[in-house]
Amino acid sequence: MKDIDKWKKNADLENLSDDEKMILDEMGLSGSSRRKFLKQVSAASLSIWASSYFTSELFASNMKDLPDNPQVLLNEVKVNLRVNEMVKQLTLDSRMSLLDALRERLALTGTKKGCDHGQCGACTVIIDGKRNLSCLTLAATCEGKEITTVEGLVKNGEMHPMQKAFLKHDGFQCGYCTPGQICSSVALLEEAKNGEASYVTEDFKKIEENLNLSEEEIRERMSGNICRCGAYNNIVQAFKEVHSGNDEMPTWEFATQEQMEKAKKA
Repeated sequence: MKDIDKWKKNADLENLSDDEKMILDEMGLSGSSRRKFLKQVSAASLSIWASSYFTSELFASNMKDLPDNPQVLLNEVKVNLRVNEMVKQLTLDSRMSLLDALRERLALTGTKKGCDHGQCGACTVIIDGKRNLSCLTLAATCEGKEITTVEGLVKNGEMHPMQKAFLKHDGFQCGYCTPGQICSSVALLEEAKNGEASYVTEDFKKIEENLNLSEEEIRERMSGNICRCGAYNNIVQAFKEVHSGNDEMPTWEFATQEQMEKAKKA
């Protein structure tokens, strides 16, 4: 406030335009509204403190402690959702997506809402061992199914090996897509064990269990999870360490001038 008073003392307030005077008044810098400005700052500070206190209480609550039916719904259905080895009976709108049920009704906000159209993979969760896009999955269809979110990968306070690998290899930057990337990676480990094929599988007639996925296979199978920060190389390396124990960074290959010319002509 001392700097503001000094500025006001030295400023030529008589030569201000009407617009400038209006802006200063709205900012609380005019003499008549200075007290109002201080009150607004105090109220804003109090609200910020209160919001952080109450939200921390909400996220600290157990999933079982959350209300079953916080509002009246027009298309009510009762669903028993088994999430992260806990069962919660919810009364939901029959049109509610699993993503919204997880975030809005169970306070499991690790699963992120990205495009909400099934294109980015940020909302990926594991349902009965398979990766699924929760934004395209109706919560009402998940009755009796085993759902695992990124929060459920932690066991007895110990992170999943895939989570540790993502930290070790810096497989994230902003972190928004990371929960979906990790859930997708964990499910992909099981796909490799079961010998499931992909678009780049060379011979569909000779598919064996416990596949040792190549880097090309990993990139293809993880292509549904978009990282807008571009941490793909680190994500692939994190997966490779957990999958095969390969701790070496990928070899960078640069196109030759001849290859670049061919690409231009193509």
